[in-house]
Amino acid sequence: MPETGKPSQAAAAIRKSAVARYLQLAALFRRRIETNEWPVDSRIPTVEELAKECGVANMTIRQALNLLEQEGLIERFRAKGTFVRKSNRRDLWCEVQTDWNGLLMSRDNAQLELLSSETGTKPNDYPDGIGTLAPSYLHLRRRHSRDGEAFLLADVFIDERVSEKIDTSDFTSKTSMRLIADVPGLKIVDARQILTIGSADPEVSELLGVSLGDPVAYVQRIAVAEDGTVALIANGIYRGDMVRVEIKLT
Repeated sequence: MPETGKPSQAAAAIRKSAVARYLQLAALFRRRIETNEWPVDSRIPTVEELAKECGVANMTIRQALNLLEQEGLIERFRAKGTFVRKSNRRDLWCEVQTDWNGLLMSRDNAQLELLSSETGTKPNDYPDGIGTLAPSYLHLRRRHSRDGEAFLLADVFIDERVSEKIDTSDFTSKTSMRLIADVPGLKIVDARQILTIGSADPEVSELLGVSLGDPVAYVQRIAVAEDGTVALIANGIYRGDMVRVEIKLT
């Protein structure tokens, strides 16, 4: 607990952000459960203690705890306190692969749902200097889940000349890179992956089941064919609490 009269780092950060305070606090408390600062079966501090630590009203703490209770992370008992009931999805973590072979592998126990499919499109978000765009693309919007929890929303654009060679059943079973890697005669000469961090907008919040403003990881993957045409652009949005990037340095 912080010393009396001195604001905690959490309180200072919360005052600076434009995101609703109870949403920030819910994210902070989830992180404490993830990192085992609040272990499973332990009793967490009282509402009054948390309000003092974070420099907010008791009602704001209750709003944050309500979210965690709805997620099944905590359970509250009258006269006994609030207890951690489970950790926050560590077993559901999805690693963003950083090598070609890793990008071809499907994730264990993952389900892939095709939300929409549209021909005659072009991607809006495309960096300059990496190949040239094809005349038109097949646009697939897909949602990846594990054990009923959505962790990735992806917009996949495939050169229509390439997509004609892909079995439509693969759209709900293969990773975006695997879709084009398995196309006979197609040689990929350049592949890039760009990762940035952002926050969930209303649409992402609804489709991934996260709160508005929660952290997300934007991952763009680009594959260029031998003729210099961009064969694939895949724009993925990962839940921030279910993604991990690990890079081997030696």
